[in-house]
Amino acid sequence: MNREQQVLDRIERVRRRKATVREERITLAHGAGGQATHTLIEAIFLEAFRNPMLAPLDDGALLTLEGERAAFTTDCFVVSPLFFPGGDIGDLAVNGTVNDLAMCGAVPRHLSAGFILEEGFPVADLRRITASMAAAASAAQVTIVTGDTKVVPRGKGDGCYITTAGVGLVEQPSALSASAARVGDAVLVSGPIGEHGAAIMLARGDFDIEAPIASDTAPLHGIVAELLDALPGQVRTLRDATRGGVATVLNEVARASEKAVILEESAIPVRPEVTGVCELLGLDPLYVACEGRFVAVVAAEHADRALDLLRRHPLGGDAAIIATVAADPAGLVLLRTAFGGTRVVDVLVGDPLPRIC
Repeated sequence: MNREQQVLDRIERVRRRKATVREERITLAHGAGGQATHTLIEAIFLEAFRNPMLAPLDDGALLTLEGERAAFTTDCFVVSPLFFPGGDIGDLAVNGTVNDLAMCGAVPRHLSAGFILEEGFPVADLRRITASMAAAASAAQVTIVTGDTKVVPRGKGDGCYITTAGVGLVEQPSALSASAARVGDAVLVSGPIGEHGAAIMLARGDFDIEAPIASDTAPLHGIVAELLDALPGQVRTLRDATRGGVATVLNEVARASEKAVILEESAIPVRPEVTGVCELLGLDPLYVACEGRFVAVVAAEHADRALDLLRRHPLGGDAAIIATVAADPAGLVLLRTAFGGTRVVDVLVGDPLPRIC
């Protein structure tokens, strides 16, 4: 099935599903990346703006400009606090946009940056944020080429919000999509999960918990390029596991491909510190955001090579094969627990971690 047919099929599935926003007002859950977010996107935004480039609901849109294939993406950052162990809103904005392009198989080139600042925001903090953005852009070999600034009255914002857009070139003919997963494919994650979300929770100071956890924010286009170059046509899907975590990504794959994803609990890489924090707070690391990890669906016969490639890269040392794609039960993610049982891993409901990115 070609990409155009996949797009048309998705549009038809969305039309049949008739997603409906039942709430009369927007809630925090609508921004969490889970079920409420998906319903909002499909019932409001996809319904209003429907077109073949938007319909796949991927991390970015694939365009053809004067014969060149390009990817285009946009993102917003409202993380609280603005500064946290391992990073800040500035490098998070750059890395998040770069990573969305990377998940499209693109080489990032240029970014825009829009700032919404609250009256009274310290200029010193703004300098710190922009310096962090500049350093992250230099490390990722992208340039910030345009932008905008708005200021809202004191009390009408929360310091600083950043909106970005990015464009990159697609140099390989691969058609990456959550709908491309096939029975037997392997699902890999590029490293330990949940570190960004756990770092943000502790940085807020709402809990009397101390742990050596830092955000994993990092640009992923380098490790992704190595994977795609080594395995042309064998990587089906790429997704960075941000809002909603790995569990939400796997559900997107299961639903879009109409296959099952069978997840092995014992194979999921989670650092002990993150596990401990999540247990204390009653959270499942599978739903906790990452900002420097991605999920890849790879043809089964190339899974071991893909794993070796990831582990050789500085950002993929603890990569793991965590799941396989099966025919049934179609559209569901099942977790085989360490105790030998099986449970459904559903899409995130509610918003246990608002303003995580």
